[in-house]
Amino acid sequence: MESVCLSSTGSIAKLSSFAILLVFLLSCSTFTCTEAYDPLDPTGNITIKWDIISWTPDGYVAVVTMYNFQQYRHIQAPGWTLGWTWAKKEVIWSMMGGQTTDQGDCSKFKGVTPHCCRKDPTVVDLLPGTPYNQQVANCCKGGVLNSWAQDPTNAASSFQVSVGSAGTTNKTVRVPKNFTLKAPGPGYTCSPAKIVRPTKFITSDKRRVTQALMTWNVTCTYSQFLASKTPTCCVSLSSFYNDTIVNCPTCTCGCQNNKTDPGSCVDRDSPYLASVVSGQGKNLNTPLVQCTSHMCPIRVHWHVKLNYKEYWRVKVTITNFNYRMNYTQWNLVVQHPNFDNLTELFSFYYKSLTPYAGLNDTAMLWGVKFYNDFLSTAGPLGNVQSEILFRKDKSTFTFDKGWAFPRRIYFNGDNCVMPPPDSYPWLPNASSQLIFSILYTVLVILASLAVLLSQA
Repeated sequence: MESVCLSSTGSIAKLSSFAILLVFLLSCSTFTCTEAYDPLDPTGNITIKWDIISWTPDGYVAVVTMYNFQQYRHIQAPGWTLGWTWAKKEVIWSMMGGQTTDQGDCSKFKGVTPHCCRKDPTVVDLLPGTPYNQQVANCCKGGVLNSWAQDPTNAASSFQVSVGSAGTTNKTVRVPKNFTLKAPGPGYTCSPAKIVRPTKFITSDKRRVTQALMTWNVTCTYSQFLASKTPTCCVSLSSFYNDTIVNCPTCTCGCQNNKTDPGSCVDRDSPYLASVVSGQGKNLNTPLVQCTSHMCPIRVHWHVKLNYKEYWRVKVTITNFNYRMNYTQWNLVVQHPNFDNLTELFSFYYKSLTPYAGLNDTAMLWGVKFYNDFLSTAGPLGNVQSEILFRKDKSTFTFDKGWAFPRRIYFNGDNCVMPPPDSYPWLPNASSQLIFSILYTVLVILASLAVLLSQA
């Protein structure tokens, strides 16, 4: 009897373990891992704040504001797209500073037709030049949002919405669900709306404070994996002390394959290049990227240029290989231990990023306005460059073992692929230096003997 009980207990234990394993596997298959943590910007996110500012006979008027709290990741043209699902049967009567992309079926309404009757509206920003009577503060930028560190005055975007068929008190209003943010493509995952303490507003004369009737927040975080299945940029390296130029790894952002993917890239000497640049023949097979071994739209080249007694100098070049994409308000984030001793930067702006207290090894670089802040499409003008002067810290500085090269580089918030460390252009090893020294000595001796013989 005892053995039977033991056997049953063992079977139950096995079943329990099997059940736990099954639940784990199901959870893995049901929920996709979309890691959005960025070690160089651990608190970066886009926060959407929904403030109800007044009640109406069948709903409310709200101001919706997007704050880009990301240090170096911005939203560029054609701008953001915000969507959600109504909790009840709400409609949008009118909007200012934004508009929905689809009105939906409003046939059941007699007289005044709502702006949008969809259960899942999609909102976009209005364009610059919108008439003033359709604007609100922080609107009408075409959906472009600059990053917080680069341009905090243009890191917010707002629109006003009048909602009907909704509750008329903070106890009957239901928050929308399933928020989505495209900027302009995928990449962001948004949290459920959370009711928070009502926002307080200070009047322009700063003598009176008012507050929203009800406020909820939505937090959206970025995942590079969701934004693009393949990398979008790569890094190449070179130095004055080594003739080797380390190119981006082959097929970093894709491979040239004319058999399975014809027209995936275009050659600089191709007869089709003129039509691509002029915008003719835009179809799925039209090449966008210049044919290279790495096939990346952006390449960042780091060249260790000069060595002085107390300083050393680096040249940074950003090249655009994309024939269809201009990068406005671009930025570069570089992690290197010597940024703690940055002396001078030429033709780029600089801001120190300190994601962790006491560690100053990360810098954000971007172009000077109206000079090189515009990175043009692929071609003769498709690059920007600058030089950086570092002061040597005698306790850490060395050219040995690739120390002079960056640890990590981001372009427009996306992590660029670095070459493998064993391929870095290192200093000549000791044996090479010894052989060179011996050869040099032998040549000197032979030259001296030749002089003596000629005199004899």
